[in-house]
Amino acid sequence: MTAASVGRSSLIMASGTAFSRLLGLLRNVLLVAALGATGAVADAFDVANKIPNILYAIMAGGALNAVIVPQVMRAYRSKNAKEHLDKLLTLSTAILLGLTVLFTAGAGVIVGIYTTDKWSEAQLGLAIAFAFWCIPQLFFYGLYTLLGQVLNAKGKFGPYMWAPALNNVVSIIGFGIFLLVYGPVATGNVADLSSWDAPKIALIGASATLGIVAQALILFWPLHRDGFRWSLRFGFRGIGLRTTGAVAMWTFLALLLDQIVVWVITKIASAAPHAVSSTTEVVAGNASYTQALMIYLLPHSLVTVSVATALFTGMSAAASRGDTAAVRNMTTKGLSVISVFTLFATALFMVLSLPVTKLLVFSMSPEEVVVISRVVWSLSLGLMPLGAMVLMKWVYFAYEDGKSVFYFQIPVTITLMLVAFVISLLAPGEWWVFGIGIATSISNMIAVALRMGGLNKKLGGVDISKLVRLHVQLIVAAGISGLIGWGVLNVWGFSATDSVWWALTICLLVGTLMVAIYVVALQIMKVEEFKELLNPILKKFTRRRAN
Repeated sequence: MTAASVGRSSLIMASGTAFSRLLGLLRNVLLVAALGATGAVADAFDVANKIPNILYAIMAGGALNAVIVPQVMRAYRSKNAKEHLDKLLTLSTAILLGLTVLFTAGAGVIVGIYTTDKWSEAQLGLAIAFAFWCIPQLFFYGLYTLLGQVLNAKGKFGPYMWAPALNNVVSIIGFGIFLLVYGPVATGNVADLSSWDAPKIALIGASATLGIVAQALILFWPLHRDGFRWSLRFGFRGIGLRTTGAVAMWTFLALLLDQIVVWVITKIASAAPHAVSSTTEVVAGNASYTQALMIYLLPHSLVTVSVATALFTGMSAAASRGDTAAVRNMTTKGLSVISVFTLFATALFMVLSLPVTKLLVFSMSPEEVVVISRVVWSLSLGLMPLGAMVLMKWVYFAYEDGKSVFYFQIPVTITLMLVAFVISLLAPGEWWVFGIGIATSISNMIAVALRMGGLNKKLGGVDISKLVRLHVQLIVAAGISGLIGWGVLNVWGFSATDSVWWALTICLLVGTLMVAIYVVALQIMKVEEFKELLNPILKKFTRRRAN
């Protein structure tokens, strides 16, 4: 794949993701208005709505990416492409359906695993009720991934990234109806669980799940327009799973390590007291961590996921034909482009975490803005290594190598859990979730170092000197931009009690200044990767002006 083709594909996906994320922010504002960002109800829904994501990651997500995607690429090159694709899709959806039914029936047991005995019976019961509505999302998450990878294999990246916008539209309508019918829940009274009857629970739960259903089913339309017809066809013969069983096993084990981490940090966040003193009325818990994670992942989803998805199908094809040089080139290019964006995003979040949190989730109380912005700050330290580690993991998947990913994940998992646990022992309760953010950032850095060492051997030498030189330039540029931005922020001033309009003004003022300084610094240092990131946008703009 050329730099131009990767850039075009990434731009298409990033535009879909950006639009979806904007809708997602509105969805989130309505959800926080209904449930709050801290407290018993918010934490109960957060745990329930997190469960299908956790189960999907453990049982299906990694196996689909590590096993099914390469087989989809092979199926398109086989003589019986239609038959092989039908069998892959049929087998995968049958397994997903069985797992979904099983886990929905066991909702009470699963919720109990992710909560603590500090929760009251009423709060636990509410979480279980929400889980019965949310766990069916598991099947539709899987279906969305399967259909999306078929589209990606055909070189059609747009629909996969634009489909989540429909999810958000459906949820916005549902949460909007909830607010019209029941009104917002006062965040200072979220401990009152007696008002949550079956219709009220159903409206919130169905609004969240129907969005995922729509996101998956809408992909049938572009597939149908492209001439693809899926016929149910059972059978294992000829779909290549015999050679990928080991990959699936190692991938499952690596994901299991990931989810052990999720379980530990969810337990720590669940145990954080809702108030630790008369002067500390709001404490970050599970829902707060989810809010911070949503903000933190915005730049990751806009650029890293788009670039990695655009590169992955090409990597899989190059790896299957033994073209190591092509994979090595795509890896270096992907890491470079991702870092240009994520290092600046790190500086931006470190300077503007408070006004950005206020702006993106303006339905929160000032106290909630303060505690969540702290978590955003701690997570932002690991933003650049997050993008790098995700892209490198997909390189291993392109070679159907799950074993290396698993072994590298062991010290990463131990580090994250140990650091988070030690901070929870030593720090007051209001800093526990902040500590989880610090632990996550440290573990991301370790993961990058380990995976890069492995890729250097697998690809016969990655151009590490070039990557190191680039990152030094980016850190210098981002550092200068961040210091000047921090100085300007202190001159103008911002507090959580300020209006959302002042938050917007500060973000525009300081953010624009930081972008300008960063761009000028990159131009002075002649960073070519910045031009590669910018060229697809400039060409599109120039073409429109010419027309």
